[in-house]
Amino acid sequence: MTEEKAKKKIKMRACVACREIRHKSEFLRVVKSPEGEYFIDNGGKANGRGAYICKSKKCAELAKKRKQFDRSFKEKVPAEIYDKVIAATEEFEDE
Repeated sequence: MTEEKAKKKIKMRACVACREIRHKSEFLRVVKSPEGEYFIDNGGKANGRGAYICKSKKCAELAKKRKQFDRSFKEKVPAEIYDKVIAATEEFEDE
């Protein structure tokens, strides 16, 4: 096997609020499951459509104001999901 094939590709994603591109491990992932449920995916491997957001309260509040998850998922996302994302980002800022 050649050296090029042995290297793993770095998975980059963009924040739905600020559009900054970073490694996917630096983001929170919000998922819409095949059953239609929304939740924060801490492991980053849950089944379903995902949208990524920075771990900053500023980005979470901007996403709520602009309804960025509604755009990403192409449907209305419950307000409590936005609130859960804001609460989760507050935990990261306390660290």
